[in-house]
Amino acid sequence: MENNKPYLSISPTEAKTFQTKALTENFLLKTIFMPNQITTFYTTYDRFLVGGAAPVNESLVLKPIDELRADFFLERRELGIINVGDLGVVTVDGVAYELEHEEALYVGRGPKEVVFSNKNGSTPLFYFNSTPAHAAYPTEKISSERAQYVELGDDKNANKRRIKKLIVQEIIPTCQLQMGLTMLYEGNVWNTMPAHTHLRRMEVYFYYNLQGDNAVSHFMGEPQETRHIWMHNHQAVISPPWSIHSGCGTSNYTFIWGMAGENLDYGDMDGVKVKELM
Repeated sequence: MENNKPYLSISPTEAKTFQTKALTENFLLKTIFMPNQITTFYTTYDRFLVGGAAPVNESLVLKPIDELRADFFLERRELGIINVGDLGVVTVDGVAYELEHEEALYVGRGPKEVVFSNKNGSTPLFYFNSTPAHAAYPTEKISSERAQYVELGDDKNANKRRIKKLIVQEIIPTCQLQMGLTMLYEGNVWNTMPAHTHLRRMEVYFYYNLQGDNAVSHFMGEPQETRHIWMHNHQAVISPPWSIHSGCGTSNYTFIWGMAGENLDYGDMDGVKVKELM
């Protein structure tokens, strides 16, 4: 496993003084997938953990990292996994779950072994989020058929998009973790605009389906003190509770949103009008 340095919480007062290097060092998670490795990024924002598993020609076992001080990874945690590659298998305490592209698996607190594998030489890419858990809920697969879909935006404003809710309270019980994805239709580039904040939870965006040299400019910061970070394919960015989180790409793309905090209401947000952004 490849464990990166912990990402410590940054206040808005500190963040508004950052130039490009400091912004990327404190908020950008550059390399999510490495062949035949599990990568982990531990943050002190709600103790949110981000990672990726790319089992090319060997199975990969999820082990506890030093920051957890745990005998096994899920001793005090829950886990959400979304496959952004080909068909793959996640085995939880001996029970195998096949995940197609953009299907999810929720693993509650307690299981001692999680193994990521390909199937017959396939190339799955397992993106995962993990948060502390106060209760143990059952492991459940959320297929594309079981997901909830919402259509938003329009071509006129270049933000026509489909939201695919996977790990949300309307589908399965969780302690605090929520995950899903947003896919922008061809010719559309703006996501989450008008922007919003939500002090009751933090968020991480993981961008993918960016073809060639295309990129996304991710906007963050307080509404009147915005900053931007250029994002490339298979990179993630931390969004603190006080920060907006929006993006505009040089092409259409997809992103996974993962959230943690005290409120499981997906619609709980404090909107910011476009004309109020600075």
